[in-house]
Amino acid sequence: MHDFYLLFFFIFAFGFSEVIFRLGTTGKIFSVHFLLSFIFILTFAAIAFLLSSLFNKTTNYLIACFFLVIIGCIYSSQLIYFDFFKTYYSIFSASNAGQVLEFWNDIWAAVGKNSFWLILFFLPALFLLIIGKRIFPFKRARGVSTIFLISCIVSSYMIGITTIFMESHEQNSAYDLYFHTNDPILSVEKLGILTTMRLDLQRQITGWSPKLHAASPVYPKLPSGKKEKTDSIQDEGNLTRNDNIDSSDKEVKPTITFQTLPIDFDKLIKEEKNPEIKEMHQYFSSVPPTEKNQFTGKYAGYNVIVLTAEGFSHLAVQKNVTPTLYKLVHEGVYFPNFYNPLWGVSTSDGEYVANVGLIPKSGVWSFYQSGKNKLPFALGNQLKKLGYKTVAYHNHTFDYYRRDVSHPNMGYTYKGVGNGLKVKQTWPESDLEMMDVTISEYIDTEPFHAYYMTVSGHMQYSFSGNYIAYKNRELVKDLPYSEQAKAYLATQIELDKALERILQELEQKGIADKTLIVLSADHYPYGLDKKTIDELAGHKVEENFDLYKSAFILYTKGMEPLTIDEPVSSLDIIPTVSNLLGLPYDSRLLMGRDVFSNAEPLVIFQNKSFITSKGRYNAVTREFYPVKGEKINSDYIKQIQAIVNSKFYFSTKILDTDYYSKLPIH
Repeated sequence: MHDFYLLFFFIFAFGFSEVIFRLGTTGKIFSVHFLLSFIFILTFAAIAFLLSSLFNKTTNYLIACFFLVIIGCIYSSQLIYFDFFKTYYSIFSASNAGQVLEFWNDIWAAVGKNSFWLILFFLPALFLLIIGKRIFPFKRARGVSTIFLISCIVSSYMIGITTIFMESHEQNSAYDLYFHTNDPILSVEKLGILTTMRLDLQRQITGWSPKLHAASPVYPKLPSGKKEKTDSIQDEGNLTRNDNIDSSDKEVKPTITFQTLPIDFDKLIKEEKNPEIKEMHQYFSSVPPTEKNQFTGKYAGYNVIVLTAEGFSHLAVQKNVTPTLYKLVHEGVYFPNFYNPLWGVSTSDGEYVANVGLIPKSGVWSFYQSGKNKLPFALGNQLKKLGYKTVAYHNHTFDYYRRDVSHPNMGYTYKGVGNGLKVKQTWPESDLEMMDVTISEYIDTEPFHAYYMTVSGHMQYSFSGNYIAYKNRELVKDLPYSEQAKAYLATQIELDKALERILQELEQKGIADKTLIVLSADHYPYGLDKKTIDELAGHKVEENFDLYKSAFILYTKGMEPLTIDEPVSSLDIIPTVSNLLGLPYDSRLLMGRDVFSNAEPLVIFQNKSFITSKGRYNAVTREFYPVKGEKINSDYIKQIQAIVNSKFYFSTKILDTDYYSKLPIH
């Protein structure tokens, strides 16, 4: 038995680290799923012990210490990453860790904040280093012992897999997360951090992508008062439907034209040899297109300025604090139910959704991966074909998240700090200064389209470690908020000033009424403590849906204010703006909808929760909260789940296969 003391210590050390990790990230420990993660921990512990028993005593000792140090590093780095980005890093992200280290000041702040947990992670390694040789034999395993260890490894793994199979196979179950879905937040909760990272490594090596196991989605009929998109024929590249002629007065009802491109899917399906691509043709041919409407082409020929604003939120929109943001939000198209879900890779995924109209693939940098693909619906590519001057800017390191690859591929001449954009080197850099040095590069060349990724709103939100917060400190000192809340608002004041500068320049050139301004956030301000978010909101914010509520700006001078009450998300930006500009696009090939069409609203979250006109479905608790007066059944939930699963699946397939390049889109 003495020979196996080290095995028991490994089991204790790995289990102890998992408990501390759960306490440090979610505050929760014991559950049925913790027991499942512990079963897999037995496998990892047995492997570590086996590898620490193959050589002489000194080598075995060093290997054992190495394992415990690595475990400490894994758990502590994931905890810091979660504290920083509110998600867990993937193997792909870890391979690009050098970029994250640019935020070393903020990382050190997170280390200091979590120092108690970090020390605990390394206690097992410290214990082994100091007195391990006195307690454990570190003998070489022989014969029966080796066979026993291998049996333990296989047995614990098989028990874990059997437990997974015995569980429900529903969406977001342990079974679903192990075999079909890559959602790091839920996977860590139900399988543990070590199993999640092991699965991620396997998937990176094998080129794994999610599989679609649900039945093909049947799109729901529109509620009364909305036209159904049925009985359509193809006519000159646009799907149309002629309503019946009233025999009594022979009055012809208007022809309804759909937002499609001349794609003969029947021909593509017939000729396609690749089953994966054929499946995609079949799916997209079945998606109902959206109708052209009274807003189609309303702003055709307008200049377009699009901004993805770092850490922006409706919480920052206050009339006396950020008057320009308030003006643009309330005097343009007002979206009181706009949601900006957080995806797997923070800022980069938020940009990807807003610019490409697809759901990111979990585990990779989708925007960077898309740099080799055809992206015909990105605004830069669409408007460049029409003769627009198309430019993009980012006031931080130009190749962070490899924007030097993704942004030129979207049709932009791109500048960031380090490849042509010169701003004062601060942390974070100034959005206002970015406008000062860039507006002159395009404003005299109409029509133009400028895209900005801002950075002034970046965390940490404090007056000591954030230059922008410190710069605007006097403007928030008398506000009735905590220091963190004031610091956050101070960073958003810089964005407000930048927008004010844009409006001033447009007015001076006499083109304010011919320029469409579009702004959304990359993600909610997760650098704020939850209590600070509640403080700014004036109430406790619900965390599965309302935490991701935000503001969306769609504005041009002189427009008639309009309110869109339906649920809207960042996936809807590209189809909506494309429709307003009168750009030719195919609504079946994007995952959002034109919000001015009669398409049913659907807001999708990373954990596959959703919001429709009928209510909210929490995919974690599997509860549906209907809108007052609505009655739904389980068939409706399954129907929308199938649509949501398909959007995740085919978004990934578009990225993986470069699908748009296989279509006759010019």
